[in-house]
Amino acid sequence: MALKVLKTVEEVRLFSQGLARSGTSLALVPTMGFLHEGHLSLMREGARRCDLVATSIFVNPTQFGPKEDLGRYPRDLEGDLAKCERAGATVVFTPEPAEIYPPSYQTYVTVEQVSQGLCGEKRPGHFRGVATVVTKLLAMFRPTIALFGEKDYQQLQVISALNRDLNLGVTIIGLPTVREADGLAMSSRNTYLSKDERQRALALSRGLKAAQAAARGGERSVEKLLGLVRAELQQAQVREDYVAICHATTLEPLVTLAHGVPARALVAGYLGTTRLIDNLALALG
Repeated sequence: MALKVLKTVEEVRLFSQGLARSGTSLALVPTMGFLHEGHLSLMREGARRCDLVATSIFVNPTQFGPKEDLGRYPRDLEGDLAKCERAGATVVFTPEPAEIYPPSYQTYVTVEQVSQGLCGEKRPGHFRGVATVVTKLLAMFRPTIALFGEKDYQQLQVISALNRDLNLGVTIIGLPTVREADGLAMSSRNTYLSKDERQRALALSRGLKAAQAAARGGERSVEKLLGLVRAELQQAQVREDYVAICHATTLEPLVTLAHGVPARALVAGYLGTTRLIDNLALALG
């Protein structure tokens, strides 16, 4: 099936109504574009699970703060459309901001608990923007499933909560972070890095892996595990934004690891002006 590009909410509404009448299952992959292998893996998995795959390419202005990189966020719509088609997507929604947020727009979605701390603390208003646009996309497309990468782990928990709490009825699927061969988590923002910054950015994944290995070896102390992550950041001169170990579902900070309690180590750091995030699951050996 040839790739179909939709630009308006009305076009999406007519598309989703047609699927409902025919009983066709749909996988939705929301993105902000400048696609990499992480995004494409979500589309391929969606194609494996459902009859059709839709994706959105929309740099959502409401999830950027006034001093963040909205204006310079990388864009490549022509290249993205070709990648979507190769990955098995059949529909791409590419709206203008005014289509999503018309002049009279006044409704926003706030997820109270899992949006606190971490990126929610460091980027005020970010998750309100994420939750609002994802709620709108789920309401418009009415997909069977929606797929997201675990790299944006707090975002995944926010979306899971809003889907549950608002009874949207979508199956939310998180897939493991896709990494470069040397371990760096794939991100559209990696393109901002200089050669030296790209090398030093490996400290994020190295620190997480060190904590993961120590936990498998029986280390329970969160303070000691956090120290392993911070040591890698400091050695590589990565400016820490946060380092945390939290309950994997509630994102409440933990003091010690315990068998049967799912834990997640999360890190955010700056290389120059570029902010990168990463995370890994922790489990006691």
